[in-house]
Amino acid sequence: MNKEKNMSFLDHLEELRWRLVKMSIAIVIVAIIIFIYQQWIIETIFLAMHNEDFITFRYMCKWFGMCIEEIPISFQSTTMSGQFNYAMMMGIMGGVVISFPYLFYQLWSFVKPGLKQNEKLVARGIVFWVSLLFFTGILFGYFVVAPLCVQFFGTYQISGNIENIFTISSYMSMILSTVFYSGLLFLLPIVTYIFASLGIITSDFLKKYRRHAIVGVLIISAIITPPDVISQIVVSIPILILYEIGILVAKRVEKRRFKKETST
Repeated sequence: MNKEKNMSFLDHLEELRWRLVKMSIAIVIVAIIIFIYQQWIIETIFLAMHNEDFITFRYMCKWFGMCIEEIPISFQSTTMSGQFNYAMMMGIMGGVVISFPYLFYQLWSFVKPGLKQNEKLVARGIVFWVSLLFFTGILFGYFVVAPLCVQFFGTYQISGNIENIFTISSYMSMILSTVFYSGLLFLLPIVTYIFASLGIITSDFLKKYRRHAIVGVLIISAIITPPDVISQIVVSIPILILYEIGILVAKRVEKRRFKKETST
């Protein structure tokens, strides 16, 4: 501990540099593996999303009676290096997502020594919970948000004379961005827990601005989903549930703080 406190600014920069190097190596290793299996990944994980037998569409048909036919879209690459560039981007983004727990652990290990003891207690187990919520959001984005986007934009036509021939760049950008943003949105309870533990926000504050939060969630849902009401509602419900969970988390933190104050 004394060694950590006595580290100079340059020592901290050196430690940060090595942690960034480790993070980069982890991303590159996963990216190389993804690049090796790029054909299987692009066809099975991404392009399969426009088929009627994609798991999301099958369960929509089975549970809700919302059956769809195969989405009539095709793909093209309009630049010389287009396919190679998106194979590289798919590898890097996949590397970030898959190695996220390790990346966050490295960042947390760099920040943790500079925190006070009570702040460390507040963030106990944070790597596990952040990783769990992030991957839950990733799965939600992949199996719910992205298929809804593909289904809506793939079938939407302003004229029957216009075919939907998407560039691979626009298709992949939409899927990767919606999936990644969904992962980040699911970190809301963690953010609430940390801010409540540090006394920055309270459960009463969250309740007071609940209506504002609902409007904000609807706006966010409108940004990351197709412009149809059903998709926005489907995406909004889990986020609003996470907001309510955040209120419960803040209440629990306040009760624990009250017991601690009354016992001393």
